[in-house]
Amino acid sequence: MTSIKDRIHKTKDPLGGYLCLIPSAVVTQAFAAAGADWLVIDQEHAPTGAENLHAMIAATAGTHCSPWVRVAKRDEAYVKPALDAGAEGIMFPLVRTAADAAECVALTRYPPRGRRGWGPFIAHSRWGVELHDYLPKCGGEIVCGLLIETKAAVEHIEDICKVEGVDYMMVATFDLSTELGVPGRFDAPILLDAVQHVEQAVLKAGIALGAAALTREQTQSNLRRGHRILAHGFDVLMLKQQARQATEWARA
Repeated sequence: MTSIKDRIHKTKDPLGGYLCLIPSAVVTQAFAAAGADWLVIDQEHAPTGAENLHAMIAATAGTHCSPWVRVAKRDEAYVKPALDAGAEGIMFPLVRTAADAAECVALTRYPPRGRRGWGPFIAHSRWGVELHDYLPKCGGEIVCGLLIETKAAVEHIEDICKVEGVDYMMVATFDLSTELGVPGRFDAPILLDAVQHVEQAVLKAGIALGAAALTREQTQSNLRRGHRILAHGFDVLMLKQQARQATEWARA
């Protein structure tokens, strides 16, 4: 099976996925079985603890879906347990500078390229290798993704793009619009200018780019602008929307 890292770097495939805030292996398994290329298990904004995290990662086994984890912050105490539970990628929030980005890379790499501690006692089983084969076979396949969601990141994006080892960047317009003083106003000129600046820099650097692609129209627009990492929805919001719609049908 081609790794998600190879698909990011060696193909031009659009890669669609979902953010999982519901701490449920059943939910992740359903999305994975439905054909998602990747899933982000959220530990920044969701009540996902260690046991649920492991179960959710394990639930993607037997599919082509890559389990990633959005950690609460850029810290070994969050990154190492996620990777040792079997995550294939880490999504880092609140990156502001090139130094931040370099630290993110280091946290996902074993020495001498990084500073990840060795201990894949659980992870090796998820990837179907023997314990001591995990590092040579899987250690280099970990995906490092950055969320571009701060004003500082926009200002430093060219330097961030020079950091070796970043696999993709995702423009997080919810947080970015808030920091720019236009929360939720996705058509605000200041936000559109910031997003365009990021897009140009990231694509020029040859790094895979992503953003929310919540509708068919938004997905097609993103693809036309060069995006390949497509976030199609948040599980809890999709569930709520479907339930609300069904309620409205009954009341019509």
